[in-house]
Amino acid sequence: MLALAAAEELNVGELAELLGESQPNVSRHAAPLRRAGLLVGRRDGTRLFLRLGALAAADLVVSDAIQTGRRLCNDDGSLARVAQVVHARDAQTREFFSRSAPKDASEQVAVEVPAYLHALAALVEPRGLAVDAGTGRGVLLDLLAPLFTRVVAIDRSDAQLARASERVQARAYPNVELVRDEIDGELARAAVGRGADVVVSARVLHHAPLPRDAVAALARLARPDGRVVVIDYCKHDDERLGRQHADVWMGFEAGELIEFAAAAGLSDVATFPIPRGYVGVGTDAHVGWQVLVGRRASES
Repeated sequence: MLALAAAEELNVGELAELLGESQPNVSRHAAPLRRAGLLVGRRDGTRLFLRLGALAAADLVVSDAIQTGRRLCNDDGSLARVAQVVHARDAQTREFFSRSAPKDASEQVAVEVPAYLHALAALVEPRGLAVDAGTGRGVLLDLLAPLFTRVVAIDRSDAQLARASERVQARAYPNVELVRDEIDGELARAAVGRGADVVVSARVLHHAPLPRDAVAALARLARPDGRVVVIDYCKHDDERLGRQHADVWMGFEAGELIEFAAAAGLSDVATFPIPRGYVGVGTDAHVGWQVLVGRRASES
């Protein structure tokens, strides 16, 4: 258990799957390890995630035991399956976004907004390339396309890109390129080239199996001195919302986002809440929304 928790933060159900044990049995064994400070727990709704505690690395006897555990996990294949378990976290998300859902009012931006933004574009510098990472149905394109010379919109779902394409065609955006790929995929990186002035990811992070890695991938899409903007939910306890939208995570603490940004090498990092009146009347309007902004370090 310690070896697997050292490899990745895993919830009790994932550990049970990897160990071939029942969840109650895993919880029973984890409890004394948590009390001893060898495992650290983190709640996400009703799930308990476990990771290796700092005390484990400081104890030579425990460190030796973890090395032995790692060899055992290598031998039985459970360590190699950690990546598969993490990948499976967003299986429901993938299925959810593969559906072609009916249009609803929450998708709409006031029809005159792109015209107003186009008029204000000269006030935004630089405005060369923007990336909409996880564009979904393309709502954010109504804000980015009028402001930037070029916009690359990335999504892994054919169904979502089809809806985004409808928006692009209806608005006649000549500067938008739709790319079907993961955020860190080869096609996405090729489309972005040397990096974007602004990389925006709106309500995507809570669907990422590994949000820390997702923020790092967003940072890599930005040019040196380019900006990364992440819009996502504050930490909440609405399990029903999570099930409705196939969420992997129930939002984030501001401190978690700052930690992700720091690990990604972003500087000038800040978080701030979005006023509730700004988020409309959608099914997720009742949970707090927040913004993370950071700058990719310049090349020396």
